[in-house]
Amino acid sequence: MSIFLAELIGTAVLIIIGNGVVANVVLPKTKGHGGGLLAICFGWALAVFIAVYMTGSVSGAHLNSAVTIALAVAGKFSWSDVPLYLTAQLLGAMLGAFFVWLTYRQHFDASEDASMKLASFCTGPSISNPLQNLLTETIATAVFILGVLFITKADASLGSLDALPVALLVMGIGLGLGGPTGWAINPARDLGPRIMHALLPIKNKGGSNWSYSWVPVLGPVIGACLAVFVYQLLMG
Repeated sequence: MSIFLAELIGTAVLIIIGNGVVANVVLPKTKGHGGGLLAICFGWALAVFIAVYMTGSVSGAHLNSAVTIALAVAGKFSWSDVPLYLTAQLLGAMLGAFFVWLTYRQHFDASEDASMKLASFCTGPSISNPLQNLLTETIATAVFILGVLFITKADASLGSLDALPVALLVMGIGLGLGGPTGWAINPARDLGPRIMHALLPIKNKGGSNWSYSWVPVLGPVIGACLAVFVYQLLMG
């Protein structure tokens, strides 16, 4: 399996399970309807665990544009490989979102709440305040990337043994910091599915909230760079 394909498939699996859990919880007439934040956090943790375990030995299992950028800024990853990884992650996220829609298509049609349909694709703020929302995403991503940097301090790859600690890290951030914005902490995770929400023929879907879309992209990038600075400061 090529590195590009591994990143694409890994990110697709991440979104299929992660966004699939969100759809199961927020859309009507599903078996998991009303499962709440704990179910979503646990589901995303499992999504990360499975995706990292699957692809860690091939691509290093970045599966997150913020991880790729952080490792490059830290000098642990070649900048020449960054475009390949970012492209694979975005396409994988779009593909994953497509399969979530395909699976829950009847439930999307049964829902009259456009905001819940959008939530099954991408993140959004509980209280809309762009600067505060940006700060939240920056902090959450910085915590995540700092954890990843310590987990991968020997090299720039996430191997199968790293799958569990990274999954627990994602779950902890979701439980502790996920309330205000839904903790995107990954530009591809938010942007790819948001594009699919705009493209797919979803009944009464409403808008894709593009006015907010820059927050879960810029916030994780800033957070990634901040985490690298803190990590290098701590490591001397």
